[in-house]
Amino acid sequence: MHGEGISYAYGFWSLVVVNVALFAFFILSFLTPLKKREWRSMGATLAFFVALFTEMYGFPLTIYILTGILGSKYPALNPFSHESGHLWLSFLGGGPAMMTVIHLISNGLVLIGFMIMWKGWKLIHAAKGGLVTEGPYAYVRHPQYSGLFVVMIGMLIQWPTIITALMFPVLVFVYYRLSKREEGDMLELFGDKYKRYMESVPMFMPRIKERKQ
Repeated sequence: MHGEGISYAYGFWSLVVVNVALFAFFILSFLTPLKKREWRSMGATLAFFVALFTEMYGFPLTIYILTGILGSKYPALNPFSHESGHLWLSFLGGGPAMMTVIHLISNGLVLIGFMIMWKGWKLIHAAKGGLVTEGPYAYVRHPQYSGLFVVMIGMLIQWPTIITALMFPVLVFVYYRLSKREEGDMLELFGDKYKRYMESVPMFMPRIKERKQ
C-alpha cells in the first residue's frame, strides 16, 4: 500500500525484460565476447542494464532509499509516480521543458555511443584480423568500449540511480583491465607497429588538439 491517491507507476516487468533484451542484443552484436574474460566483462555490463531498467520500470529502489532518508523532504508530492523517478526533475524543480532537454541529451548520447560501437565493429570485421587504425580507431584505441561508456552515461543522465552510479566507475575499471590484456595480445601479434599506435592514440578518450597560433 502506498496511501490513498498515490499512484504506483512501477511493476511493469514486461518493459524491464523488453528493454534489457533490446540493449543486450545491440551490445552483444557489437562487442561479440568470445573469451572467458570478455564474457565476465559482458556479464557486468548486462547487470548494469538489468539494474537500470529494473529501477526505471520494475522496482524503484533509489526512490525508496531517498524517501527513507529524506522522508517528507523528498521534493515530490508523489515520489512513486514515474515522473519522480527522474531525479534531475525532482531535485532541480524542472518541468516538461527540462524533461525534454534531458531526453534529447541522453537519447543523443545513446545513439552516438551505439554508432561508435557499430563503426568500430564494422571496421574490425572488414579487416579480417588485420590492425585497424582508421575511423574511430584513429582517435581512441578501444572505440567500442568508449561507445559503450557513452551509452551508459546517456542512460545515467536519463535515469540516475544509486546502484548504476556506483556500478559505472567499476565497469570503466573492468574494461580498462580487459583492454590492457587485449593490448598485450596485440603487441604479441603486431609488435612495434602496435606499440607505435599505442604511443600516438589514447585508450578511451580522444585528445583535444591544441589550436595552432
